[in-house]
Amino acid sequence: MDTPIGRPCELQANEDGERFVTQWVEDVEGGRQRGLRGLALAWVEIIVRPRTFFEEGVAPGDQGPGLTFAIAVVLLSQATRFAVGTDGYTVLGGQPLLSGAFWLAAVAVLVAPVALHVTAALQTLLLAAGTDERGGVSETVQVLAYASAPCVAVGVPIPPMQVAVAAWACGLYVLGLSTVHELHPARAAVLGAVPAVVAYGYGFRAVGALRALLVGS
Repeated sequence: MDTPIGRPCELQANEDGERFVTQWVEDVEGGRQRGLRGLALAWVEIIVRPRTFFEEGVAPGDQGPGLTFAIAVVLLSQATRFAVGTDGYTVLGGQPLLSGAFWLAAVAVLVAPVALHVTAALQTLLLAAGTDERGGVSETVQVLAYASAPCVAVGVPIPPMQVAVAAWACGLYVLGLSTVHELHPARAAVLGAVPAVVAYGYGFRAVGALRALLVGS
């Protein structure tokens, strides 16, 4: 079983049928392979076979690889923004390269995980209000993380591309919600619309690119 904090456990029932935790499970079965190879394989699979990925690659309590995946996507997208000069940053101690690395790490390691879990909490509330049958919180975190796969290219300063990859991520997210939480696609789209826009539209700043396109037209 996956607990509300995303940590798997084993349950035992007493004579009255009430269930209680007997022990925490440290080794989670299933989930994704760890390491750089695991990240690369996960990215390819989510792009090429997303439904299969969500069916087989999301496991209760296995948030670690998903969180690492999201951090890697943010690192790549933000590093691209720094490299092409679309994002400035404060230079500390007259060391531009070290300052860039510091701010990049701050965004990816500190800001991204917090944003991911806050958005997942929002999605959990929407799921609780909109459906009785749903998976655990950790599955939602993983779907949010893995659906960001196309956003590795969102740092490229081409507004149509930025909008397209964010829309792609939103589509993957709806598919993931539908698959993991066993929802009708239409219901998944309704319940997941706001978190998707928050995560991929505002989080990866594709909304600004869309605004630029509309103003330019």
